Amino acid sequence: MTRLPLPVFFSLLLSPEMDIEGLKKYSALHPKPSGLTLQYGTAGFRSKAQQLEHVMFRMGMLAALRSRATGATIGVMVTASHNPEEDNGVKLVDPLGEMLHPSWEEYATQLANAEDQELQQIVTEICQKAAVNQQKDASIFIGRDTRPSSKELSQAVIDGISVLGGQYHDYGLVTTPQLHYVVCCQNTQGQYGKPTLEGYYQKLSKAFMELIKKSLSSGEAQRQLKIDCANGIGALKLAEMKTYLPKEVQIQIYNDGTKEKLNHLCGADFVKVHQKPPKGLDMKPNESCCSFDGDADRIVYYYEDTAGHFHLIDGDKIATLISIFLKELLAKVGQTLKMAVVQTAYANGSSTRYLEETVQVPVHCVKTGVKHLHHKAQEFDVGIYFEANGHGTVLFSKAAENTIRQLAKEEKDDAKREAAKVLENMIDLINQTVGDAISDMLVIKAILALKGLTLQQWDALYTDFPSRLLKVQVADRQVIDTTDAERRAVTPPGLQEKIDALVKKYKLSRAFVRPSGTEDVVRVYAEADTQENADALAHEVSLAVYHLAGGKGAPPQPI
Repeated sequence: MTRLPLPVFFSLLLSPEMDIEGLKKYSALHPKPSGLTLQYGTAGFRSKAQQLEHVMFRMGMLAALRSRATGATIGVMVTASHNPEEDNGVKLVDPLGEMLHPSWEEYATQLANAEDQELQQIVTEICQKAAVNQQKDASIFIGRDTRPSSKELSQAVIDGISVLGGQYHDYGLVTTPQLHYVVCCQNTQGQYGKPTLEGYYQKLSKAFMELIKKSLSSGEAQRQLKIDCANGIGALKLAEMKTYLPKEVQIQIYNDGTKEKLNHLCGADFVKVHQKPPKGLDMKPNESCCSFDGDADRIVYYYEDTAGHFHLIDGDKIATLISIFLKELLAKVGQTLKMAVVQTAYANGSSTRYLEETVQVPVHCVKTGVKHLHHKAQEFDVGIYFEANGHGTVLFSKAAENTIRQLAKEEKDDAKREAAKVLENMIDLINQTVGDAISDMLVIKAILALKGLTLQQWDALYTDFPSRLLKVQVADRQVIDTTDAERRAVTPPGLQEKIDALVKKYKLSRAFVRPSGTEDVVRVYAEADTQENADALAHEVSLAVYHLAGGKGAPPQPI
C-alpha cells in the first residue's frame, strides 16, 4: 500500500478543530492494550468492557470519517446486547438506520487493531480509499445502554469525534432500535419521523391506538402481558412508552434493572437457549409473557400450560403471525404486491413448510446474520424477516408504501379503504430500520387483538419439529466451507455425503453444519420427527465433523 507523505496527510486530515498533537494526546488517554486483536462483525465489536476504551475512541473517529464520506449523520451505539454485564461493545449505524456498510467493517477492524503510533497513517489510508473529504461537516448521534461501563466508554467515542472536528448529539440512554430510528429520521429530513425519543413514542403510540381502538373493549386488547426486560435499557424505555398508551393496555414490567444484573438468568437469549422462564418473573398457567434482550432489539414470547409445560414462541412464529395478517390485508386491498419471508437455515423446518404450504407465502433462505436477511427482504414490496432468536422486522418498499397510503386516503370502496388504513398504521408501528422489541411487542399485541387470538391459539398454528444444536471444537474452523445459504458443506471432501447418508436414516429430518463466526467451533443443527432422533442425528453428524474436519479434544459424546 502506498504511504502518503506527511504534508498530504495534513491536507486530508487537518480541520480547524484538530491537529496532529491533539490526536496524539487523546490517543495516549485511550491506549490500545498490547496483543489485543478484535474483529468488527454483525454485532460490531464486543469484548470485556475494560479492553474497549481505545476501540470506542477510534470508532468515534471512524464515525466522523463515515459521516463525511456519506454526507449524512451516522449513529454510534455503545452496547453488548445480550452479553454479560461485564462486557461491552460498539456498533455504527449507517444513514438510513441500517448496519454499517461491509466495506467499512474492514476499516473499523483496521483502525481498532492499529498500534497507537500507526493511527495517523491508517486514518489517512481510509480517507484515500473511501474518498473522504475532511473539509466536510461530520454529524454523529450517540446512544448507550445501562451497563456500568457505558457512560465512560461513550465519552471515549465523543473524544474520537472531537479530535476529528465532528459535531455530535448524545442521546444518552436509549435502546439500540431507538438510535437506529433517530438516525433514519434525521437523514430523511423528518420523512420517517421526528429524530427524538418523544417523536418515536408518539409515532408508535398513535399507530397502535388507531389499530386497536375498535378492540379496546374486547378481552384480547386488555389481556395482561408480563414483560421481562432483562434488567436492561428496555425497562426504562418501555416505562416511558407506557405513558403514551391507554390504561386498558396492561403491560407489567419485570427485571427492570433495579435489583439484579443485566441479562443474568433472564432476557430473550436466556429464555430461547434454556427453554425456561426467566428468573424474576412469576408465571401462572396460560399467562402471556415475553422477554426483551439487553438492548431491546429481540423479543420472544412464552407461556406455561395447565400441565406446567413451558411453550416458547420464537422468531419463526412471530414471522408466521405477521405474514398471515399482512397477506389477508393485502388480499383485501386487492393489490398484487410481492410479499416474501426471509429465513436462515436455523429456522425450524415446520415453520418453512407451514408458510409455503398453508399460508402460501414464498420463503427465501439466506446466510446467517441480520445484514443478509435485511438485504434480501429489501427485494420485495413487503419483506418479512425474523431470526429464530426473535430479532426481525418488516420492510415495505417505497412504492408499496405510497400505494397503501394513497388507497387509505382515496379508495372509494369502504372495505378496501379500511384494510389500507390498517396497513398504513402497521407501516408506522413497525420500526423498519432494525429489529425492535418495543415496536414488535405492540405489533403482535395489535394483531392478536384484531384477530381475536390468544397466545395459545397462535402457538397452535404449527408444531415445531424437534431439533438439536451442538458445537464441535476443531483446530481450524475454516476447513469447513458451505454453499446454498450454509445448508450444504463443500469442504472437507466427503462430509456432505456423510451428512446426506445420516439424514436418510430418520423421518422428517435435515441437518447442516457451519463454522462459527467468532471461535474455532463448528455448529451442528439437526431436526427429526422425535427429540430422540434429532439428538441421535445431531450426535452422528458431530462425530462426522470431528473425524473429517480436524476435531480437537475428546470425540463428541451421545446426548
